[in-house]
Amino acid sequence: MNEILSLLEKDSGLSPREISEITGISEDEVSEIISRAERDGTILKYSAVVDWDKVPGGGAVMALIEVKITPQRGAGYDRIAERILRYEEVESLYLMAGAYDLACLVRADTMREISEFVFAHLAAIEGVTSTSTHFIMKRYKEKHSVFEKEQEQEERGLFT
Repeated sequence: MNEILSLLEKDSGLSPREISEITGISEDEVSEIISRAERDGTILKYSAVVDWDKVPGGGAVMALIEVKITPQRGAGYDRIAERILRYEEVESLYLMAGAYDLACLVRADTMREISEFVFAHLAAIEGVTSTSTHFIMKRYKEKHSVFEKEQEQEERGLFT
């Protein structure tokens, strides 16, 4: 099961037949394992990794926001995390060990929209003690997918 799930996580477009050929598990058994994982919530969703820079008018701004919070009595970090994850801008949210408590990956059309999200929504949540926003300048690899190098950058020696 783990091998099948790993393959799907890397490429959700693989068919049960292709997975069967890779793993040596029968196609029927692969299909049953996938169906069971979908029913019990092990597989949450299938998604595509899109290079928005190649889509006319599709460029978006992403930021990683470090969030420090005061854990709440009886709920720890969960209550604040549940508030944050409801915002449309939030793509991913993780509880962290280290210098900050939550890592929040957000996407918006402009840097200004991300800034407004941070001060109007995120920093305004009771229990949030500080935030630190890091704008993502370029994606090289995401969810096992490597973004293509731009020809001009290669020619200028930026990727040698």
